[in-house]
Amino acid sequence: MKLLSILLASLVLCAASLVHAEGDRATPDEALALVKKAVAHYKKVGREKAMEDFKRSPGPFVDRDLYITVYDLEGNCLAHTNPRMAGRNMIEVRDPTGKYTIRERIELAKQKAEGSQELDWPNPVTNRVEHKTMHYIMKDNLIFSSGAYRVNN
Repeated sequence: MKLLSILLASLVLCAASLVHAEGDRATPDEALALVKKAVAHYKKVGREKAMEDFKRSPGPFVDRDLYITVYDLEGNCLAHTNPRMAGRNMIEVRDPTGKYTIRERIELAKQKAEGSQELDWPNPVTNRVEHKTMHYIMKDNLIFSSGAYRVNN
């Protein structure tokens, strides 16, 4: 009976965290605000310190399903909360639909220093591939970005 109670309590906690994850998503406006905050931080503290701060998770640049990424114009990932991505060239990375996401973002940023991009990407909160609107700002030939996942794909 005690084991059954523990299992039921665990299931309730899991379900509650899933509901929280599903219901507590960031908005596109919050993603853009986080990108602006990241650029301001970069201007204030400099490149090296800012990149280290952006990689920290949890940290001041991670909020629910939002996080900051920074790429140079060659596709090198300078900052990402996923340590497997930071420090690597990601120019050939594709989303599950086959779109070259970083290559496209670089081309968009070269055309317009601030904008958005649509892509499909794994949501770190739900562990599912979801549609995402990625906002970016290019500053000093660096592309700062963050994106909000859509509730309905």
